[in-house]
Amino acid sequence: MEVEKMDENEWKYHGEGNQSLVVSHCQRCVVLRFLKSPPNQNKTSEEILHHLQNIVDFGKHVMKQFFGENYVHHGEIIQLPLDFVRQLCLKIQPERPESRCDKDMDTLSGYAMCLPNLTRLQTYRFVEHRPILCIEIKPKCGFIPFSSHVSQEIKHKVCRYCMHQHLKVANGKWKRPSKYCPLDLFSGNKQRMHFALKSLLQEAQNNLKIFKNGELIYGCKDDQECVSDWNELARHLKPFFFPSNGLVSGPHCTRTIVKELIHVITMTLLSSTDACRAGDMKTVPISQGRSYCEASAFNKELVRNGKHKLESSGLPKGCLLYKTLQAQMLDMLDIEGLYPLYTRVEQYLEEFPEERSTLQIDGPYNEAFYEKLLDLSTEDDGTIAFALTKVQQYRIAMTAKDCSIMISLSPCLQDECSEQRPVVLASKSRFTFSVSVLDLDLKPYESIPHQYKLDGKIVNYYLKNVQAKDDPVMSSLFKENEDCTLVLHKVTLKY
Repeated sequence: MEVEKMDENEWKYHGEGNQSLVVSHCQRCVVLRFLKSPPNQNKTSEEILHHLQNIVDFGKHVMKQFFGENYVHHGEIIQLPLDFVRQLCLKIQPERPESRCDKDMDTLSGYAMCLPNLTRLQTYRFVEHRPILCIEIKPKCGFIPFSSHVSQEIKHKVCRYCMHQHLKVANGKWKRPSKYCPLDLFSGNKQRMHFALKSLLQEAQNNLKIFKNGELIYGCKDDQECVSDWNELARHLKPFFFPSNGLVSGPHCTRTIVKELIHVITMTLLSSTDACRAGDMKTVPISQGRSYCEASAFNKELVRNGKHKLESSGLPKGCLLYKTLQAQMLDMLDIEGLYPLYTRVEQYLEEFPEERSTLQIDGPYNEAFYEKLLDLSTEDDGTIAFALTKVQQYRIAMTAKDCSIMISLSPCLQDECSEQRPVVLASKSRFTFSVSVLDLDLKPYESIPHQYKLDGKIVNYYLKNVQAKDDPVMSSLFKENEDCTLVLHKVTLKY
């Protein structure tokens, strides 16, 4: 990128999170990511550069080891003309959501990260003039805690996401709880995955977005109102799934197209497009803990129909969902078992503050940092080394629990599809595709006390306001031997 010839009019606002703001180029498939800070708390240029370098190094040396070369795009740091950055900041300011304006975009250092625009660009070189469909999914935590440190039995039965939904609705974050349950998506069972994806489409919240040629056509943009009209979505999707106009029409058109989309997303999520394995990392047994959540709407439907067993087919080991779940399951102790270890590290740092850099709490995130994550033992020997390893593993797990998966689809004709490009088939069309993972900034060490308090709030609210009101018969129907073989009973899903 020729930074000397930058023109702010060629860039537009793309989105932002708590720590950074992103702009995308109007023609080229790249985005720039700038750090943010509260007013009058600007960091020095050196601090900005160090922060960005940590983000790049963490993606390059740590998360690529977990997810694989093709799935992670760590980007590069560039230095931009300050005049361009200031003009760009002025241009995009009116487009920023009011709720995000408590922090200012960095306009003093000139440093930014340059990354591929995953809503428009695939890992593979597709024909550029072809339309691009991109689905962004934030799958959240795909397992139920199996730690003996868990103090409330409900955490062994109901997943964090399903419990948290009720607290978020009570706090006014969302109007109604979603029927989506991450354990259904991570089950590997196509029937459960279809139900999970349909639930996401019904109540996208901030867990699902769909882009066409880089423009949002479905889902929530930041904290603004959601675009969630299925008929409008079907209008956008019809040329992708039914290229010839007469093939699908009438009242079933929308449901048919949505069903095709769900099928294609499921197949891409179960595919493997990267042979890279997670280095020397010993895998955490996914069989630990139960494979379903009692609060899942899918499970409740089975119970109502007199079916008390549920199949979890298991994920193919090469697919991105499997890799994501493995990284998430580095949270082996749950926050209840982890918090005392965090306290041990804190007490050590109070006594020996000069050791903070040696312990690599703030980086550098290099190969040595990754090597220390490979110890999966849970036997506490009382040392700082054990406590620190578990704390760092927990931070990795929390990062994986909050990551986003990007699926890019581009239509292709049969004679264009080659063995070098993965292909997914729909009823009347075929797509070359790529799958990527983003939002992989390491969760802050300082956020652990907040996570501990939030966990208590979520569980206590659920116990007091939800479980207490549930039919006690429902709970008794779920009592079963966790070691039994799970059997699938067919359930007809209506679209």
